[in-house]
Amino acid sequence: MVSLEEIPLIAIVRIRGRVNVKPEIRRTLEMLHLNRKFWATLVPLTDSYKGMIHRVKDYSTYGEIDGPTLLALLRERGELKMGGSLSDEWLSSNTDFSSIEELAEALLSKRVYLHKLGWIKPYFRLHPPKGGFKRPTKRAWNDGGELGYRGKEINTLIRRMI
Repeated sequence: MVSLEEIPLIAIVRIRGRVNVKPEIRRTLEMLHLNRKFWATLVPLTDSYKGMIHRVKDYSTYGEIDGPTLLALLRERGELKMGGSLSDEWLSSNTDFSSIEELAEALLSKRVYLHKLGWIKPYFRLHPPKGGFKRPTKRAWNDGGELGYRGKEINTLIRRMI
């Protein structure tokens, strides 16, 4: 059995839009909170999420997120459900976390999950990447495109989109 520490935290970014998406794929994207183009979310790579990621691989890209990128993502693009952006002051006065760094560490160690926190939106609304996409957005990463699994390279894409 694989321990929770060994399961990586995966960042998924939706690359393609909403037109002509099959209903099964659309529902899976909605379950992952990827309703629009350039939205991102964080999920652990469990068996159930593996199946969901496999289903949406032709509309998104994904990979293992690292600590500095997660911290920048939370600091710049984290939003509260009641409106406003995520800040250290709000976290220390309203939650058990004293800072965004502590929240990022808890997410990476899988003590908490983004979609189970009731006060933060389970997605991040990103900008299109600075400089544009370097490869075609309709082909897989291994085939010279932008879609599918890209490993640690997801961090450079997310940094360009923050």
